[in-house]
Amino acid sequence: MTDEKRRQRRGIVWTVAAVVLFMVVVVAGFVHRIGLPRIMNDAEMKANGAYMFETPRDIGEFALVDQSGEPFTPASLEGHWTLVFFGFTYCPDICPTTMSFLNDFVAELQGTEAADTRVVMVSVDPARDTPEQLARYVPYFNPDFVGVTGEFLDLHRFATALNTPFRKVPGQGENYQVDHSANVVLVNPRGDYHGFFKAPLDLAKMKVTYRSARYLWDH
Repeated sequence: MTDEKRRQRRGIVWTVAAVVLFMVVVVAGFVHRIGLPRIMNDAEMKANGAYMFETPRDIGEFALVDQSGEPFTPASLEGHWTLVFFGFTYCPDICPTTMSFLNDFVAELQGTEAADTRVVMVSVDPARDTPEQLARYVPYFNPDFVGVTGEFLDLHRFATALNTPFRKVPGQGENYQVDHSANVVLVNPRGDYHGFFKAPLDLAKMKVTYRSARYLWDH
């Protein structure tokens, strides 16, 4: 083989290698983009029922108790993302429906999302929702969910800090109901009020907005 042919062959080999490398880079970039969450702007988030604050809000101090009788304080919200729902165990419809929805929602999460997402149901009916009552009710929907209760004024202050008012419906005797929001509050790993998902909740929409909110906060 002449030197000229060897040079031509080397040129062809280098050209083919360069083309293959370029294709690998393009494909890798495409796969990486496919793997990234759908990032929504503020208007898109709101259109899908997610309202996230530009600056997350400090919840302040609170001292509540969980279903195991352990303290539930600001430290309990740190180090992970928390979905907070305000409800009560004697609720006939909204609460069991929302708790079932949240169970379906966390079942859709994978990897890091699944590992660092917590669900907390905060009682708006402390007179009936003792830790023992919550321990019977909350794990029915998911054994990893946490139920929280406390003194009425402490719960009221906590709910007010998260813009989730509630009130006892008057004139119903012992079988009273409690009016409350069906929104789900989002607390970030710093323990700050990050935003909320407005009812009625939609599984697909909440999934993509939750991922977008997490990604934007992390980046």
